[in-house]
Amino acid sequence: MKGNVDTVKSRTSVVVALGTAQTLAWASSFYLPTLLALPMARDLGLASSNVFALLSMSLVLTALLSPWAGRLIDTHGGHRVLLASSGLFVVALLLMATAQGLPQLLLAWCVMGLAMAFGLYDAAFASLVKLFGSDARRAITGITLIAGFASSVGWPLTALMEAQWGWRGACLGWAGLHLLLGLPLNLWLPKAADGAATVAQSPAEVAPPASGATTTPAMIATPARATRPSRPMLLVTLLFTLMGFVSTAIATHLPALIQASGASLGTAVAVAALAGPSQVAARLFELGFLNRHSPLLAARLATLGHPLGAACLLLVGPVAALPFVVLHGLGNGLLTIVRGTLPLALFGAQGYGARQGWIAMPGRLVGALSPWLLGLVLERWGLAALWLTGALGLASLATLALLRLPATAPGAAKA
Repeated sequence: MKGNVDTVKSRTSVVVALGTAQTLAWASSFYLPTLLALPMARDLGLASSNVFALLSMSLVLTALLSPWAGRLIDTHGGHRVLLASSGLFVVALLLMATAQGLPQLLLAWCVMGLAMAFGLYDAAFASLVKLFGSDARRAITGITLIAGFASSVGWPLTALMEAQWGWRGACLGWAGLHLLLGLPLNLWLPKAADGAATVAQSPAEVAPPASGATTTPAMIATPARATRPSRPMLLVTLLFTLMGFVSTAIATHLPALIQASGASLGTAVAVAALAGPSQVAARLFELGFLNRHSPLLAARLATLGHPLGAACLLLVGPVAALPFVVLHGLGNGLLTIVRGTLPLALFGAQGYGARQGWIAMPGRLVGALSPWLLGLVLERWGLAALWLTGALGLASLATLALLRLPATAPGAAKA
């Protein structure tokens, strides 16, 4: 295979392999404390909140390391970085399984933060852009479609392993899955773009040389200050920071918000479970229809989902719990894709990984604090907390109104 991955068959194989590896990565990291925090804390003599605090700390570390991870992918391609993430996940989970107290658990979650920086969506998106250049949009949608089932697969599997082997055995089980499945999948990923001077680019990304000028590989290899802040880059960063707060905060408080509207606990849990399928439905819609349009359209729909759903629940009450969850889930499902595709359309493929890391950093930092902050607001305001998150969604939509795609970007005419 030379240069970028060209054939439909190879592209599909890459998406399936990377999507499966992403499902494993998310299930064994971000979603792990949901079921293991309580037994882990009880066994080690800690409060369960301490375990979630360690998760927040690891997410902060992930945010700080993301630009570095992206720069490594820009330089060397995603194969080595994703392969390293598999090893780091194994080390983190082994440290977790053998932890005897808070210091060892702290070390485990520090390694987990490094693994997540190297192995979750931002690294996967940058790897796909390194392989496919500006044509990576469908591949990005594809892996989010597969990895959208990470909690649906991960939670039952974690519960089964914990019931059979205890929480330490569950950590060892996930470490074994990384060795037996994640490591081979990331090892199989194409190395064609690793170390290459550049990826295949659209005409918009590479300006023709002036008459009589020569173009050297060194000129092509060096991004033109890809991570220098610009007005569009600052706007995109603000957009994802606002929506990152909403997305992470609602994910942790969704059943409580439905209960605050007057619904019973059983109803709240049952309805909240529909958020996952709604996200997958949105990704299918993006893959089948929105993919032919500007990512700005998908971004607008993503920012509208939560405010519309919040308005339904605030104005109608518990009978609107279902449309609230579905609308929020649809918007959140599109948002995951937009995180990868909108910066690609705005700024191109060159320097994508490092730029993506800088764009994502503030949102990740805010996201690490958002469950705690929304929890405080929920305690004081009850359901009225949705006025805050709905306003942040509308502010995101207003931010999008200030963005314009380059005329040469794919889909710009359909923005």
